[in-house]
Amino acid sequence: MKQIVQTGPEAVEVQEGEQPTPGPNEVLVRVHTAGLCGSDAHAYKYEGGYEWIPIPRIMGHEYSGEVVEVGDQVTSIREGQRVVEEPIHHCGECFQCRNGQENVCQNFSITGMHRDGAYAEYTVVEPHHLHPIPDSVSLSHAAITEPTSIATRAVFSQSDVTPGDQVLVEGPGPIGVLVASIADSMGANVLLSGLGQDAKSRLPQMRRLGIDTIDVESHSLEDEVDSRTNGGGFDVVFDTTGHRSGVETGIDVTRKGGQVVVVGLPGEPSNVFMTPVVRGEIDINTSYGSTWSNFEQALRLMENGTIDADDIVDTSFSTSNPARAFEAFLNSEVIKPVFSFAD
Repeated sequence: MKQIVQTGPEAVEVQEGEQPTPGPNEVLVRVHTAGLCGSDAHAYKYEGGYEWIPIPRIMGHEYSGEVVEVGDQVTSIREGQRVVEEPIHHCGECFQCRNGQENVCQNFSITGMHRDGAYAEYTVVEPHHLHPIPDSVSLSHAAITEPTSIATRAVFSQSDVTPGDQVLVEGPGPIGVLVASIADSMGANVLLSGLGQDAKSRLPQMRRLGIDTIDVESHSLEDEVDSRTNGGGFDVVFDTTGHRSGVETGIDVTRKGGQVVVVGLPGEPSNVFMTPVVRGEIDINTSYGSTWSNFEQALRLMENGTIDADDIVDTSFSTSNPARAFEAFLNSEVIKPVFSFAD
């Protein structure tokens, strides 16, 4: 089978591999569409915090596909079902798992990182990690279920957003775009911020969808705070940048009694001055991964049309030249590159 393998830092190859065989408690999934996200890009560069990933490995954890073979002991999934995988696998035994916090399992493992992933024509997975796709959601669209589930957790589970709130989302990558779209669908007044490199493609794309945007390198965020909130600050700020400055800026522009939700993973320590945070009772919360219910929420948002994958995905990238997709993502040329293995 065709598979995309990382062989070193910023080095990916298309290789021919052996089609996997499911064990008695596993199923074989024919991959249809697989997406590229920020963590994939960080792993591709092999930056700090990602050196633990074994290389070579088949990359990819966001995907949709069809079950084509089931193990002898599998009863919950049948051949022909269209599915998406929860790629963060929890152990089910640690305190967090037993406490209903499986997204922060002590012994988690991630598809495409701890083990071979879904940038391949076929992948094997245990059925309890799979979600059936609603009939009205195409396989191409369902491939963004995982990042959408991260956004649903950030907005629905971890934030205090209500209709009419002034909301800032920092970072127009896939997660930021999905967070902004979901908060906007709730009736919040959303502003999505980016940098100069985002002004060519990502920010204009979101403006076409009706989301207000700002390039903070060419326009003053402070002036925007004054005009949108009379200088009081945003009710909720989501930091999806993955840079320490995102948290610091978020605190600066949040109102007293407001909230900052950190979704991105900063690669270096942040210099947060806590005195104004304490005096202003600013709630700093975090959001990591997603749970089973967040996946179901994501699928329902696509089923009812709240999230339209066509608004953010770019299908122009070929599996024969995967490095081009990674470079386009890192250069902010696109929001969400996807690979099709259905051709």
